[in-house]
Amino acid sequence: MQMVPLLLALPILLWIAWTDVMALRIRNSAVAAAVALFVVTLPLVGWPEAGWRLLAAAVVFLTGFALFAARLMGGGDVKMGAALMLFVPSGTHSQFALLFSAAMLMGILALEMLRRLPALRRAGPVSLRARGTFPMGLAFALGAVLHVLMLAASA
Repeated sequence: MQMVPLLLALPILLWIAWTDVMALRIRNSAVAAAVALFVVTLPLVGWPEAGWRLLAAAVVFLTGFALFAARLMGGGDVKMGAALMLFVPSGTHSQFALLFSAAMLMGILALEMLRRLPALRRAGPVSLRARGTFPMGLAFALGAVLHVLMLAASA
C-alpha cells in the first residue's frame, strides 16, 4: 500500500522529465500536481508515515535551497526533489538514494553520448545544447521508476 502513491505519481514524473529535457524547466504546476496527489493519497499512507515523509521532504528542500543559493541547482529541481520525497516510503530512503544516484549517472552518460551527435547538438532539446547543465527531472523520473520496480520485486 505504501508504494501506491509513488506508482500514481509516475505520470507526473514522466511529464516533468519530458519538459525538463526539452526546455530545462520544471513547471510549478507540475510540482503542485505532485503535492496535490500526495494530499489525495494521504489516507493510503497514514499520518505517522506522512510525518516521516514530510520530514524527509523538508531536509531535501533545505539542502536543495542551499545548493540553489550557491547556484548549483535550479529552483524547480529543489521544489520537485522535496515533493518527490513525499512519495518515497520512509523505510526505503537509503535504497531510493542509491537508485536516484544511479539514475543521475545514467542520465549524465546518456546526455553526454547524445550531445556528441551533431544534428541533436544543433537542433535538439535545450538540455542537449546547453553545456554545464543537467535536467534533474530526468533523474527524478528514472529514480522513481527504478524504486517502484525495486519495491515491486521485494513485495
